[in-house]
Amino acid sequence: MLRLSAPQRAALIDFVFNLGEANFASSTLLARLNAGDYAAVPGQLLRWNKATVAGKRVVLDGLTTRRYAEVRLWST
Repeated sequence: MLRLSAPQRAALIDFVFNLGEANFASSTLLARLNAGDYAAVPGQLLRWNKATVAGKRVVLDGLTTRRYAEVRLWST
């Protein structure tokens, strides 16, 4: 069972709401959490800052900003 602080839980709720439950369920982030590797979470969060635009994967500034906010919340 995961033991998360309130800020960690809030960061994951925000992340999953934005990302979608199915994407989260198959993510490396969840696998690391389930393995107890909480230190890996910030780096895993930051990987999710891309979207497909005109058929190409591009980094979106808004997603990057959101991911950094989730990292800050996770690390509180």
